[in-house]
Amino acid sequence: MIDRLSVERRSWLMSRVKARDTTPELRVRRIAHSLGLRFRLHARNLPGTPDIVFPRWHVAIFVHGCFWHRHEGCKKATMPKSREAFWRAKFERNVERDRRAIRDLEASGWRTLVIWQCQTVDLPTLRRTLVEFFGLETANRSSASY
Repeated sequence: MIDRLSVERRSWLMSRVKARDTTPELRVRRIAHSLGLRFRLHARNLPGTPDIVFPRWHVAIFVHGCFWHRHEGCKKATMPKSREAFWRAKFERNVERDRRAIRDLEASGWRTLVIWQCQTVDLPTLRRTLVEFFGLETANRSSASY
């Protein structure tokens, strides 16, 4: 199947895809900050340059786009119809790089969490995920108003 966009238009469109400060990443950061968690962004000194790093907790979070990082079973992880071999190889490299980064971080004593783009839509569930991962349940209950 032929791409509906010209090569120039497709190139322009793909150049608009951001690597940092994406909407899903901002959602995760906003919730983490509201929970009192303080973090650093895009730690280049760590394997895989995690999107959000919590040095105190020794936690690294990757906020992955479902399309680029191949979220299994997600409707956003579609395969482009043109140049399938190119895209398949690119996606395989992305997934392998993600696995290697997580393996290296965990071998260094870091805990890792991958949050997928589609998981950032439901904010209460995202908040619960972070609360459970960081073990903040008791702090969350104690701040509840009765």
